[in-house]
Amino acid sequence: MKPTRLLIISLCFLITAPAKAQTIAESFINGDALPDAPELAARGPYKAGVRTLTLINKDQADILHSKGGVDPLYNRPLKLEIWYPAIVPEGKTMLAVYEDILGSSNDSLRPIVPFTFKGRALRDAVPDKEAAAFPLVIVSHGYPGSRVLLSYLTENLASKGYVVVAIDHTESTHAETKGFQSTLLNRAKDIRFVLNQIAALAKSDSGSFLAGLADAGNTALIGYSMGGYGVLNVAGAGYSEKLAGFFTAITNGSKAINTLLANNADFKTSFDPGVKAVVAFAPWGMQRGVWDEEGLKGLKIPVFFVAGNKDDVSGYEDGIKAIYDGAINASRYLLTYENARHNVAPNPPPPESLQAGLAMQEYYHYAEPAWNERRINNINQHFITAFLDVHLKKKDLGKYLMVNESPAAQTWPGFKPRTSVGLQLLHASPGN
Repeated sequence: MKPTRLLIISLCFLITAPAKAQTIAESFINGDALPDAPELAARGPYKAGVRTLTLINKDQADILHSKGGVDPLYNRPLKLEIWYPAIVPEGKTMLAVYEDILGSSNDSLRPIVPFTFKGRALRDAVPDKEAAAFPLVIVSHGYPGSRVLLSYLTENLASKGYVVVAIDHTESTHAETKGFQSTLLNRAKDIRFVLNQIAALAKSDSGSFLAGLADAGNTALIGYSMGGYGVLNVAGAGYSEKLAGFFTAITNGSKAINTLLANNADFKTSFDPGVKAVVAFAPWGMQRGVWDEEGLKGLKIPVFFVAGNKDDVSGYEDGIKAIYDGAINASRYLLTYENARHNVAPNPPPPESLQAGLAMQEYYHYAEPAWNERRINNINQHFITAFLDVHLKKKDLGKYLMVNESPAAQTWPGFKPRTSVGLQLLHASPGN
């Protein structure tokens, strides 16, 4: 071959190879399994459908507009994204488009930047109702966040036979971030309201697409950060009186938060027996005294905690791990990503977060400095599949949760050789 011809071929390779790599990268969708993904990260046997629904919770305390120590009442909208096992006609492509924004503060430092991303679900698909009703999963995002922040997980669970309902918490979303006290008050209330409403829509005579599709009597709750703060309360962990001290507004003669406190008689009877398990990613609040010893004793159902041991938002030793240690009446797990901070739950950073001129916070709202976010997503899919399948479907997948029975030098069950590094999984039985 002549040298000039060799040079031309080499130049062509240099030009086309990056383009091919870019095409592969663009075809990778949140939640797709990487080559080193653990076994249960893969999608399940069902096709996924997705629909959007809005509920209205009437006559709620409007804590952000308190006047003279009294909260006015307002109708609180909650937009939901619902993923479910679906029938996808031959030739139809499952490629849903989700919308979100960067720049929730909407100022000169963090301006609003809308973006879209694709998922592997078919919008408004016909539900697959050939089988019995599927277990229900309610998902609550952080502050701020959105109902599509964990789409890698919500789509994955739908493909494995779950109906997954993710909430846009009013006044706490990327698109509408308002006073933090609204999130403190409303997070658990929103979750409980949505659970009750979905239970009603799932009844056979409701006329909803959810009729006969979701089994609200067999429910799991998943929450991230402030979502973790909310789902733990709904699962039985009543808040402390110290949290009540953050509130001054009065509704119907009592502090609005009181119904969520551990020492409130009504709270002690408010637990929904249909809730069978909880997943709490980096739950916020322990460092601030949100829970005390008695409050954490109220957790009596299985809980799977996920944390980074360098979490500088929720804390680790005095935060998430302290909740794990204090929930002595629950069977519980704590999956720890070593050297990770707070972002152990969300989708990977959107490409728009890399734009020149945007604040680094837009990228680090999603990214971890020491971890590949797609790798975190796959590991989460693996362990949460095992945990929920054990407790909601009674599947024999407990071996994937008993990693401490293997020497640290060995590969964990379901992990490819040499890949179970940087992780710790603790387990404690009730009474320990």
